[in-house]
Amino acid sequence: KMNKSELEKLEKISLDCREEIIRMSARGGCFIGASLSCMDVITYLYAKFLNISKINFNDEKRDYFLLSKGHDVPSLYAILSKFEFFNSQRLKNHCLSQDSIYWHPNTDIPGIEFHSGSLGHGLSVAMGISYYHKIKKMENKIVVMIGDGEMNEGSVWEGMLVASAKELSNLTVIIDRNEFQANLKTEDLIPLEPIEKKLKAFGWNVSRINGHDFSEIELALNRKQNNSKPNIIISDTIRGKGLPSIERDPTRWFVNFTEAEVNMLIEELHGRKNAKLDSEVLLVR
Repeated sequence: KMNKSELEKLEKISLDCREEIIRMSARGGCFIGASLSCMDVITYLYAKFLNISKINFNDEKRDYFLLSKGHDVPSLYAILSKFEFFNSQRLKNHCLSQDSIYWHPNTDIPGIEFHSGSLGHGLSVAMGISYYHKIKKMENKIVVMIGDGEMNEGSVWEGMLVASAKELSNLTVIIDRNEFQANLKTEDLIPLEPIEKKLKAFGWNVSRINGHDFSEIELALNRKQNNSKPNIIISDTIRGKGLPSIERDPTRWFVNFTEAEVNMLIEELHGRKNAKLDSEVLLVR
């Protein structure tokens, strides 16, 4: 069981990364809502679960993480800078022409495995990596995060069938289930539920967790399951997590805030008095 010190460390890392995400929501903007929703899971992956570092990133024996929902790359940029894959000062170059830090992952950035952004590709790429390491009898963990809206892509469901057929037990898929796709609820567009029953029928080990509870994240990632099946974690999250003024707001999927608005949001993130903003204050541009 996670002790208080470990929990506080994870919470601090996640909070710091959320602040970086907010800063990236100015000067070109970013997909802030879903970047905030997946931040706790990504924090745990890099802080405690995955054997990935700036030192071993080119080692074939490392673990792998692919962010298939590439529009949420601010969360990945933030954690990579936190673990010193690159200097955090580079985050100030977000969306500037002199750097490759922009709206989607770019393999020019240290720590980025795959240039994602066009949805529906990440699972297939992760399956290829998993199959290679299975053939080589290697022990690498391969993790791919997809969005719940991304599951409308037929390639995702085809991949689910193939991964099960090939018994890719070294593969873990995490679904960031924040219940929104762009400015619509997933269940109002193309319903996914009952998602657990569907995924089990496709031959996967399935867990469902609160994606903001580090203890549940830890338990799901380390659970001993049927070792011939691939693993999937449905991570129920809140879009815009940490900023009550924009949480679950369908209009806050892509934003481009002013520096003044960013400063107000950072105050809100840290729970400072009178910091909570009326939703009309923050304008989508």
